[in-house]
Amino acid sequence: MTLSGKIELMAPAGNFESLQAAIDNGADSVYFGVDQLNMRARASINFTIEDLEEIAHRCAPKGIRTYLTLNTIIYDHDLSIIKTLLDAAKKAGLTAVIAMDQAVIAYARQIGMEVHISTQINITNIETVRFYAMFADTMVMSRELSLRQIKKICQQIEKEQIKGPSGNLVEVEIFGHGALCMAVSGKCYLSLHSHNSSANRGACKQNCRKKYTVIDQESGFEIELDNEYMMSPKDLCTIDFLDQVIDTGAKVLKIEGRGRAPEYVATVIRTYRQAIDAYYEGTYTQEKLEQWMEGLKTVYNRGFWGGYYLGQKLGEWSENPGSNATQKKVYIGQGKHYFPKTGIAEFSIEAFDIKIGDKLLITGPSTGVQELTLTSMMVNDMPAEQAKKGDSCTIKTDFRVRLSDKLYKIVKNN
Repeated sequence: MTLSGKIELMAPAGNFESLQAAIDNGADSVYFGVDQLNMRARASINFTIEDLEEIAHRCAPKGIRTYLTLNTIIYDHDLSIIKTLLDAAKKAGLTAVIAMDQAVIAYARQIGMEVHISTQINITNIETVRFYAMFADTMVMSRELSLRQIKKICQQIEKEQIKGPSGNLVEVEIFGHGALCMAVSGKCYLSLHSHNSSANRGACKQNCRKKYTVIDQESGFEIELDNEYMMSPKDLCTIDFLDQVIDTGAKVLKIEGRGRAPEYVATVIRTYRQAIDAYYEGTYTQEKLEQWMEGLKTVYNRGFWGGYYLGQKLGEWSENPGSNATQKKVYIGQGKHYFPKTGIAEFSIEAFDIKIGDKLLITGPSTGVQELTLTSMMVNDMPAEQAKKGDSCTIKTDFRVRLSDKLYKIVKNN
């Protein structure tokens, strides 16, 4: 839990754009992977060991906690890499490591680094919490628990004064929003069997997100399914019962999405920041909920449901293999120059046209995610209503634009 006493909002970071988006939009903590030893080894760009100091440099001054995910299955040939990585994380001043393998847990404790237990451990009861309290200060509960079960565990931690190595009460972390896996706490073998690509090593091929036909091998009868994507759950969304989530006593709310775009991180973190603050301020209303839900629908999602939290049976399946987002981004061009005295950014238009009134998105490793509505621009030093492919245009911004920044137009997703 944060110093303010509010539940901690934990953001995903798959690259520097997403990291900056999390920082700018109110995250209390960020989690991220390095190279291949995390559960999103394929899904996102991931950071390198050399990036750890820069991550800490951006987060520490703002009081944002930094969590390194090292939560895959570990083999003997990984051990030296694990130790090198944990040593670097400790040196950089990262807050904690998220782990599931005892080798990672043991070495982190040996060098005095805080440990958080990953959901892959599948913690479902107070005795398991008590056991891992010997090693860890924060534990992610199994995704299959209901809010009632989570609340009972939190109450028992308080009642029995179960403390981690820090001497503080163990903190419970739960998932708040994002992709759900059909397997128990993510432990799935479909990808390994079909592509020799292990989900438990962060290399899931997402077999469950595809369409299948089920056929009786004896008779050849094709079984009709109510939903063509019956292995692909909708995304978890808890914003409409966030009051009940906070009431459980959980201290950390994790947002899933290291493999998703930086504008996803910006929108979801900003929305949940507003909702959490509204709850504690007593302004968490139905009217705001409707606005927040509309905002969440604009970025990648497979539809929303409440997971197992409210005691629902599994069966909320996605209706298509991709996103249900109401908006999408279209690449326009990239930053060419920035004039700091006047706050004017120059862009080269490389793909599609833009015109006055368009909603624009600018992303970059240092810029993060910035949105604006185009109200004026110059093309060839003349005021213009439209900029076409091949043009250079200038736009006034209230933030710095860099050469590596990309310019997108946000359009409705039909």
